[in-house]
Amino acid sequence: TLMPTLQEIVHFCDTRVRRAHIRDFPGAENGLQFANNGNVTKIGSAVDAGLVPFKKAVAAGVDFLIVHHGLFWEPHIPVTNAIYEKYRTLIEGNLAIYSSHLPLDAHREIGNNALLAAKLELTVEDFFLEYEGTPIAALAKATGNRRELAERLRNLFPDTFKAIEYGSWQPQRVAILTGSGRSALAELKKHGTDTLITGELRQQHFNIAQELQLNLYVCGHYATETFGVAALADEVATHFGIEKTFIKTDCPL
Repeated sequence: TLMPTLQEIVHFCDTRVRRAHIRDFPGAENGLQFANNGNVTKIGSAVDAGLVPFKKAVAAGVDFLIVHHGLFWEPHIPVTNAIYEKYRTLIEGNLAIYSSHLPLDAHREIGNNALLAAKLELTVEDFFLEYEGTPIAALAKATGNRRELAERLRNLFPDTFKAIEYGSWQPQRVAILTGSGRSALAELKKHGTDTLITGELRQQHFNIAQELQLNLYVCGHYATETFGVAALADEVATHFGIEKTFIKTDCPL
C-alpha cells in the first residue's frame, strides 16, 4: 500500500477543520508550519509545539505531528539556542508540523469544547463568544447539580481540577471554554449561565466569582486541550490507513 503524501494529509486536515474559513489570533499560523520530505508513515498529536514533544515524536517514529499550539506565537527571533534545537530536531527527524488552534476549539464535532461536553455527557445547545465571526465556546444543557458536575470533572482531570463555587447549586446551562477561560466570564450571564468549565484562569477571577456569583471549574489548560488534536489524528489515521499515537508531556498547567 502506498503511503499518503504530505500534501494529501494537509489537504485532509485543512478541509476537516475548515482552516480557510476561520480567522485566528496573530501568530497562530494554522496549517502546515514545517514540512518533511513529502511522505507520511505515522501520525502523531500533541498539545504543544515544544522541543520535548518533538523529540518524543521522532523517537516514536512520527513524521506528521498535529499540534494545538504551534510554532509561531512569538515575534520573529533569531534561530539560536532552544529555537535552533527545535528546528534541528524537526529537520533531522523528518517531522512535519501541522497546527490547528481556534479551528480545533470551535469545531462542532472534533473541537475541544464539543468533545469535553461529550465526555461529561452534556448536550451542546449552542456556541458563543465570537472571535472574528466564529463562536468558539460551547453552551450545554446541565444535568444534575454542581456537586455531580464537579465529581465528573474531578474524575476526568484528577491532577488539575479546581472548583470555585459561588454560583447556583443546580445550573440550567454550563459554558465550556477549554484553554484560557477569562474571555468568557463577562459573557456568561448574558447566555443564561453562571457556570464555566475551563482550563485556566488568573488569581483575580476568584474575586470575580464571588462578586458575580459564579461557579468556575478550572481543569488545566493542557489537560482540556488534548481532545481535538487526538481526534483529528484519529480521523487522519483511519482515513489513510496508517498508525497514530498521542505524544504526552504531563504538563501540570
